[in-house]
Amino acid sequence: MEKLLSIKSTLIQEFNALGIEGLNLTDLNLLNGSYINLEYTLPNGQKVKLLEDDKMYLGNEIEVEGKERCYGVAADEKYLLVCEYGCNGADPEIVVYKRR
Repeated sequence: MEKLLSIKSTLIQEFNALGIEGLNLTDLNLLNGSYINLEYTLPNGQKVKLLEDDKMYLGNEIEVEGKERCYGVAADEKYLLVCEYGCNGADPEIVVYKRR
């Protein structure tokens, strides 16, 4: 349990250090990849999924103040993902996707 709390604390610091306006994490939850693996449209029109359906991630959803959109965050041992989307994951956009 201590190891999980340490990992969560480190990830929260990493997400908050990105300096994204309106993104201030205080907690992360264990989430199934198939539940949070949204499909993004790249600038060239290609559609991609960045997560793995059969993997567990630490993540959360944060409402963006003044908008009808949310930030979704997800992380594993290798990557941080911050996306923004509408109701029920509509029109998702990648904000940050980077190696840890």
